[in-house]
Amino acid sequence: MPDSSPPTAVRRRLRQGRDRLATALITAGGLGVIAALLAIGVFLAVEVVPLFWPAGGVDAVSPEALWLPGEASVDGQRFRWAPEATLTPDEVPRISLVPLAWGTLEAAAWSLVIAVPLALGAAAHSSLFMSRRLRTRLKPTLELMEALPGVVVGFVAGLVLAPWVERHLAEVFAFLVLLVPGLLLAGGLRARLPSGAQRTLPLSWAGLWLMPWLVLVLVAASWLAPWLEAAWFGGDLRRFLELRLGLDIAVRNAMIVGMAMGFAVMPSVYALAEDALSGVPASLAEGAQALGATRWQTLWRVVLPAASPGIFSAVMIGAGRAVGETMIVLMASGNTALMTLNPLDGLRSMAATIAIELPEAGPGSVHYQLLLLAALLLFVFTFLVNTLAELVRTRLRRRYRRLGGGA
Repeated sequence: MPDSSPPTAVRRRLRQGRDRLATALITAGGLGVIAALLAIGVFLAVEVVPLFWPAGGVDAVSPEALWLPGEASVDGQRFRWAPEATLTPDEVPRISLVPLAWGTLEAAAWSLVIAVPLALGAAAHSSLFMSRRLRTRLKPTLELMEALPGVVVGFVAGLVLAPWVERHLAEVFAFLVLLVPGLLLAGGLRARLPSGAQRTLPLSWAGLWLMPWLVLVLVAASWLAPWLEAAWFGGDLRRFLELRLGLDIAVRNAMIVGMAMGFAVMPSVYALAEDALSGVPASLAEGAQALGATRWQTLWRVVLPAASPGIFSAVMIGAGRAVGETMIVLMASGNTALMTLNPLDGLRSMAATIAIELPEAGPGSVHYQLLLLAALLLFVFTFLVNTLAELVRTRLRRRYRRLGGGA
């Protein structure tokens, strides 16, 4: 009988060699990513340094010109961004980064206002209330939305959503007014149904049977919009906002950006929050219900506090994505560097400014260096936010491990 040990030893060595090669490639890839990030940060910092410490007798740019208010212009703006504007000898350069930072944070804030409640509500429902069969189909679909290119979302928002909202402003307002009461009415009507009818509309499938109800709410809003507009706003909502409240209405504005970016940010926030809620050990929820708590009380008093680090991490990652988004803001914001609290005004973010103006800025010029400074600020912000989110997720995994659950 031939000895089979040499071939076995050879196969073992080959397998070990493949494992070592795979480990080396994974390690090299991770180190390469870290090195690339550090290289990007170093490149931006090196390119920005001459902006504040120039050579060859060129005047340096003072931090006051970038962040402090200047003299008010004709339109009352004290923070202005127009680095390529032709100036008289006594004029101060218009290089304030404050309007760009304001637009960046405003766009991110509106997107989170829209995305976070929807994403966290969907995550809580799918992890605790939704049936397993529906969850296995719906969760991958929602996560797949994250792969939708930002340019497509921006195109739809700028060319389809923004004009539609402008033409149907009263209908949009009526729908927002009726949305929450409509959902509460749906829950109240279901509670009053006979037990047999309630079993046909289980809470575990509420994500499906509520969709026709939302369509009915939208139809009711369209029907009530003229009456609400006539009763509350003198028959013209746009005129009321412009004359009575002094709000200018731009076709592409901060609310359109918030809606579009909220749609883009929501899948990532949902996926991370859902994983955090699903990772809470089942023994905690079962123990709370065994002591008499309802599922709603278990969600608020037990599951959400236990998963709060993961939820916070999800929101932080969503904020980092919103701050760095370029194409949606570029196509749906109007790109006007304004600093107002009016959500119906346009805005301009740092990322959109870089995309618009960098091809026209001469390398080595002050304009070019200012754009790289904006890129450096975005890089530092997103790096810190993602690092904080990862630290919080690590803390969550340790908490689950102590509780005896999986992460």
